[in-house]
Amino acid sequence: MQSAAEYLSMPQPDRADHLWRYTPWRRIHPTGDVTEIPEIGSAAVSISKLDGSPITEGVSLKRVDSDLGDFPDSDPVTLAFLGAVTEASGWEVSVDSKFNSEMPILLDIDTGEGSSAVHLNMDIGRLSELEIITRVRGNGDWFGLLRTGEIGSGSVVNDIVVGLMQEGTLLRVDSLDIGRDAQVRAGTVSSGSDRTKADLRYLLKQVGGTVRVLGSVLGAGSMHLDHHVEILHDAPETFSRLSWHSACGGDSRTVGTGMLKVMDGSKGADAAQIFQNLLLSKDAEADSIPELEVLEHEVVGCGHGTANGPLDENQLFYLQARGLDPSEARRVLIAAFLNSTLSEMGSEALHDWLVVLLSSELERLGSGMEN
Repeated sequence: MQSAAEYLSMPQPDRADHLWRYTPWRRIHPTGDVTEIPEIGSAAVSISKLDGSPITEGVSLKRVDSDLGDFPDSDPVTLAFLGAVTEASGWEVSVDSKFNSEMPILLDIDTGEGSSAVHLNMDIGRLSELEIITRVRGNGDWFGLLRTGEIGSGSVVNDIVVGLMQEGTLLRVDSLDIGRDAQVRAGTVSSGSDRTKADLRYLLKQVGGTVRVLGSVLGAGSMHLDHHVEILHDAPETFSRLSWHSACGGDSRTVGTGMLKVMDGSKGADAAQIFQNLLLSKDAEADSIPELEVLEHEVVGCGHGTANGPLDENQLFYLQARGLDPSEARRVLIAAFLNSTLSEMGSEALHDWLVVLLSSELERLGSGMEN
């Protein structure tokens, strides 16, 4: 009830805000009436290994009371709203210290129909090594995913979120605290939902923390896919890379905004971000806004960049000359573009699974990516 009261006392977000520049809150709210908190159901959550076998000892998934705690670096509006609608929809994934698994772990979320939400808290023990995939599927009208948690010191974690809703709106908010000398690859694979708004925050508050944030986003038809990424360097010798690839066709729109913050005292920090967009039709639109806020003078480097462009006509001609029809040639080039970030998300087993998924999505969306 505290989150609900906090949300209802807040003003509507200002579109001058970096986070809300391209997608106003009322377009993401379940009803469009930002003064209300509608009744939201709970989605089904299950866990297994990627090959379908049961998870091994050392990893557990359990229902818990949703507890937001203190997240000063997150957007207060969406945090309070999701806190209110997930009060009865809390889950925790716990991983024991020194846990090691060669087979990726699959966390499956079925949104069902109508509106639903889940608060997923991740408690990753120190010196653990694993890959975990969170897959969101379903035919719901609206789904809210709040992911919070801590990555233990010295852990090596590949954390991948796959958005595969068939329609509707997806609101996703992440706030992950990365421990001392921990190494994290945070991947996002997004396609399917009519509208997506994601606010992803990665916090490097301990010495030696590393995060690589990777995105492969596929837009078709009239999709509107908006991802905002913030990485906070607030400790010495921290490292981050943000590499975001979006391919958009039809009259879809993709938005990628990135903010790298290097706080005073973060000596030796190394941060960079790059957004690349592939435009597949004359009506498609891609917006990228990389930003830096550097308050420390003694850094290794801080940089950013963005690039937009169409499919290469020479490459299309080359593939067609070798027997591929125009649609097949387009799919091959789109897959190659998105695979450049997919290939960095994890192990060979994880990559092979993601490639099959991407191929299926390209086939399914088909004409929605055409001119």
